[in-house]
Amino acid sequence: MDEAGSSASGGGFRPGVDSLDEPPNSRIFLVISKYTPESVLRERFSPFGEIQDIWVVRDKHTKESKGIAFVKFARSSQACKAMEEMHGQCLGPNDTKPIKVFIAQSRSSGSHRDVEDEELTRIFVMIPKSYTEEDLREKFKVYGDIEYCSIIKNKVTGESKGLGYVRYLKPSQAAQAIENCDRSFRAILAEPKNKASESSEQDYYSNMRQEALGHEPRINMFPFEQQSEFSSFDKNDSRGQEAISKRLSVVSRVPFTEEQLFSIFDIIPGLEYCEVQRDPYSNYGHGVVQYFNVASAIYAKYKLHGFQYPPGNRIGVSFIEDGSNATDLLRKMATQMVAAQLASMVCNNPNQQQFLQFGGSSGSQLPQIQTDVVLPSCKKKAPPETPVKERLFIVFNPHPLPLDVLEDIFCRFGNLIEVYLVSGKNVGYAKYADRISANDAIATLHGKILNGVRLKVMLADSPREESNKRQRTY
Repeated sequence: MDEAGSSASGGGFRPGVDSLDEPPNSRIFLVISKYTPESVLRERFSPFGEIQDIWVVRDKHTKESKGIAFVKFARSSQACKAMEEMHGQCLGPNDTKPIKVFIAQSRSSGSHRDVEDEELTRIFVMIPKSYTEEDLREKFKVYGDIEYCSIIKNKVTGESKGLGYVRYLKPSQAAQAIENCDRSFRAILAEPKNKASESSEQDYYSNMRQEALGHEPRINMFPFEQQSEFSSFDKNDSRGQEAISKRLSVVSRVPFTEEQLFSIFDIIPGLEYCEVQRDPYSNYGHGVVQYFNVASAIYAKYKLHGFQYPPGNRIGVSFIEDGSNATDLLRKMATQMVAAQLASMVCNNPNQQQFLQFGGSSGSQLPQIQTDVVLPSCKKKAPPETPVKERLFIVFNPHPLPLDVLEDIFCRFGNLIEVYLVSGKNVGYAKYADRISANDAIATLHGKILNGVRLKVMLADSPREESNKRQRTY
């Protein structure tokens, strides 16, 4: 407010403009009588905690109070408690009109918020994956009355993702939980589920994403190599000491929404989910991103750490430790990246395919299949003249696997007659002499990544259905 005057606070600590909302939700907005002096405000609100400053909004010309004031506390829980206790109360014995008290609007919130606001009562926490909802409730009930607890789980497996929500009945209880709980929980206010971003921001973000994609003409074979634009961003970054996992922490000086966070990190394939968090101690943007596989997470970390959004603001990306073995994960990703690069080279250059097949002992020692999938041992193919009982349709992303690798993969389920690729397309077929073998192949391989290529494996149309379609020429 450019028309706000302020009363001196008696020589005590006075926060600067940049620290008005440090920590967030520590400032209250008051609707009071025009005749209420600052001394009365200080007297009535000081029992709730340390007051850092008081502003009384005044008319520019007459210097008279407009009946609006702000009180800045040292802690969020103090401001929330003052709001809960003083909203609707009369300040003096001669006052007939009760005052109104809200948590003041900040740069990261769109309006003043009251005691019923869900944004102030629901917190987001990181927990051990072994925690149940009862464990979560037991840990956080010491800070106040809990309305509900919930744990985020994998929709397919039902396993905990190590994340949860706790909603309290009062904002001060949620604030006390954030301020006093163990730092390992990384408790912050949860982003409201229905908060939508402005369309102009979405358009801008979409353009940024397309620009990033447009400047990525080929896969970098050495994603671990430190890039100069990132090395200047964090001088203390030590990859050798960093815990590596599928989960990333994202920090920005500018707040962002969940849609914006998703738009950035969905550039890297394999994004499982993202969650925007609110930090009560700063106005920075905070988020958690998790990928389905560690390869995507590592690539995202070193590709997007230092990425500018908006221009001039670099985002910081770091791993969140989840107990994984960093050495094994790095080795696995390295072999997957090398295998994917080799597969791409073979697919695009037949001469290189011949070199890999006949280039000597060094080529024969290269791993044929790199994947997290547990594959059966190799089995013999069925004779070519064996009747076909089931055909599978295979889709490759981003490119087909070499034919010898495909045959090695699909023969492991037994009774494979033939596997072949469709020329010029990222699809292929596998013929089986037994339906059980074909179903086993679908169950094991569908949606999985092998040698850096994601497979979709499904039943192909029956020959009877295909007879009604235009004949293919391959």
